[in-house]
Amino acid sequence: MENIIKASAGQRGDKVRSDCYIEIELAKPGGIKITGKSKVEAMYGDSIKKQLLDMCGFFELSDASIYLEDNGALPFVLAARFELAVKRLLPKCEKEYLLPVNKKNVYPSKIDRLRRSRLYLPGNEPKFFVNAGLHNPDGIILDLEDSVAHTEKDAAQLIVRNALRSVEFYGAEKMVRINQLPRGLEDLKYIVPHNVHVILIPKCESAGQVQQVEQEVDRLKKEYNVKNEIYFMPIVESALSVIRAYEIASASKNICALTIGLEDYTADIGTQRTNEGKESFFARSMVVNAAKAAGVQAIDTVFSDVNDMEALRQSVIEAKSLGFEGKGCIHPRQIQVVHEAFAPTPEEITKAKKIVLAFEEAKKQGLGVVSLGSKMIDAPVVKRALRSIDLALQNNLIDGKWREN
Repeated sequence: MENIIKASAGQRGDKVRSDCYIEIELAKPGGIKITGKSKVEAMYGDSIKKQLLDMCGFFELSDASIYLEDNGALPFVLAARFELAVKRLLPKCEKEYLLPVNKKNVYPSKIDRLRRSRLYLPGNEPKFFVNAGLHNPDGIILDLEDSVAHTEKDAAQLIVRNALRSVEFYGAEKMVRINQLPRGLEDLKYIVPHNVHVILIPKCESAGQVQQVEQEVDRLKKEYNVKNEIYFMPIVESALSVIRAYEIASASKNICALTIGLEDYTADIGTQRTNEGKESFFARSMVVNAAKAAGVQAIDTVFSDVNDMEALRQSVIEAKSLGFEGKGCIHPRQIQVVHEAFAPTPEEITKAKKIVLAFEEAKKQGLGVVSLGSKMIDAPVVKRALRSIDLALQNNLIDGKWREN
């Protein structure tokens, strides 16, 4: 009996959009046969067929049957699904089919840039990718970890790699949450060469884990001649990691922020997560103090109720009062609320302006003591006021000529 080898990749069904399903079956000599259906056949049928034939040539498939169910997949998705089907069919294949880099998506980041919001997107759901940047999050996280089923980890690696190259994120910082170590080290080769800005290290419990990631990133940067800076954001998610928070936050000069994941943390200490957050007050305070001591940003966890905007607002206000500078988002509608709640209030801006102007005037006059009304102004007060002015500028609440106005 003839042994026919077949493999598939992708998603199929009536509810699937911006994705596709591909089957590849090795056949007797006879060339390439392409069958199937596409929702965009009338407009893009020829270009889809051309891409499939190009990929067959690239992967040296000369005799195969290709079956495609296309629900509006963009070229970067089609390429990732096809490549995965090939690699499931031919496990020893190491070739990578890389589409050209979208030049609009090549921009640097900074270690101290604004990170009020970061939007999580499941790494194997390309339907969410294309419009994510239009919601103006400070960062977009393409997730390889908890939101991806174990059986689809290989699929997410290729989708995320291709998205980093092809999708326009409209200036958002491009982040990827890798899998828990040691598996996460394998993820790095799919993201480091492709202009990622920040790598989130989940369930991080030691400085050594950060340094493992750093060593592999450095190795890959040399191998692929990567010039852009790549920063790290460890995620504190257990009782042990809370106790070691400063050790983790200070493990590398490339750490830009320390954040906390409360679903895993509360499970680890044997309690339930609540909106009030009493059960996590100690852990969140430890993360803020560790981050500030290490000189990096403190970023709060996600708020899981996507329908309760007022509760989200109060959660952000509380996070801000504890010293956090940003928060995770799991839905685009949360972004604006997070930005508004983290921004300085009009009262805070007015007070900060007065403090800064009084301090600058005192310096001009050579005065060693600065006062505003009946209150003395010392260095920490000025530092806090300058931070408020900086945030107001970054949030476009005042302009750079505010002193003149």
